[in-house]
Amino acid sequence: MAGKLKIPHTYLIVFAFIILAALLTWILPGGQFEREVVDVNGTPREVIVEGSFHSAEKAPQTWQIFSALFDGFAGKADIIVFILIIGGAFWIMNDSKAIDVGIQTFLTRVRRLDKIRFFRWIGVDNMIITFIMLVFSVFGATFGMSEETIAFIIIFVPLAISMGYDSIVGLSMCFVGAALGFAGALLNPFTIGIAQGLSNLPLFSGIEYRLFVWLIINVVGIGWVLRYAARIRKTPRLSPVYESDAYWRKREAADLDSIDYHTPVSAWITYGILQVGMILFAIAEPLSTLRIGNSEYTFW
Repeated sequence: MAGKLKIPHTYLIVFAFIILAALLTWILPGGQFEREVVDVNGTPREVIVEGSFHSAEKAPQTWQIFSALFDGFAGKADIIVFILIIGGAFWIMNDSKAIDVGIQTFLTRVRRLDKIRFFRWIGVDNMIITFIMLVFSVFGATFGMSEETIAFIIIFVPLAISMGYDSIVGLSMCFVGAALGFAGALLNPFTIGIAQGLSNLPLFSGIEYRLFVWLIINVVGIGWVLRYAARIRKTPRLSPVYESDAYWRKREAADLDSIDYHTPVSAWITYGILQVGMILFAIAEPLSTLRIGNSEYTFW
């Protein structure tokens, strides 16, 4: 469509923010807080000293913008490795059409509920979106699930498009759902736990109020997603990602009945060798260390 706004590439958006942040270091005045280490529920935490802010010399950034990406990779290596491993595993299943078959089987069985008057009135697809978003909202509210949802997008984008929606709805199912829960934060140890520990409040106190807030946030958030989904199903071309979703629409329109359901002998041999190797490695090396940049992580 002529004149339609085209979304820039993701790398361009990220690099634009880096450049903007670097420019602000030349404009904004410098300043810093004094910090101290305090014990929070048995864990040492570095916190800001109240009233300790003072002006400091500016630190304009120039060539550092080119190392910002690498510093970010090193700082969040645990999440990046998680996404790469899980995302790679999901992509293997996606390439074999296992996800496509699973989605179609799931939708075929769930849509049998349309025969029941109550479910037909509510809308089975609305129930699917609501249920998935609530599950991820609980994950975000209890143990702080956030960036980890990126690995699940490869499942929910095809699911949403199979249901007649777009990839934004698929993204919203997991990412927005987890964000709603993170905002409500019933038992989130990374927000509520640390904040209450620093404030010397009883751990996870006031959960009744947060439960009320969590419910309100989810009603508004899920309601907005359902409203958007209904509009896109009615008029698909209103989607801002209609053209970029063409790959998934073509894929979901493929004839899944022609897929040959079998597992080659070579796949079983590979699986067996990997299992034996992993078991022997786990016995010989119960601790594994992953090092990226200056960050080091040890796994049991």
